[in-house]
Amino acid sequence: MINKKFGHLIRQTRKIKGYSQRELATLIKIDFTYLSKLENNRAEYAPKEDVIRGLAQKLDLDPEELIFLAGRVPQQQEDLLSKHYKDMPMLFRRIRSNPEFARQLFQEAEELES
Repeated sequence: MINKKFGHLIRQTRKIKGYSQRELATLIKIDFTYLSKLENNRAEYAPKEDVIRGLAQKLDLDPEELIFLAGRVPQQQEDLLSKHYKDMPMLFRRIRSNPEFARQLFQEAEELES
């Protein structure tokens, strides 16, 4: 499911950058009606990663953040999750049941990023 913030961010940033829907859609090689559906949260499914990365590039947005906001997982992380799929239910149960563990996990992930 696409986060409603995804469409709002795309529309808002597109307007700030001065693109019409047709111009931006042409630049990233999608139909402008599909871009309109994305911006208005009416798309039936999240766009493919290459479309999201194209939007991020043309709108100067963080592609990884935009991919997650669109309701997708970046291919690299998806590969990692697939490799360790048996451990995922346990990890998600632990995150859900122990907010302190979740906070620590995310804090350590942020530290690794910087």
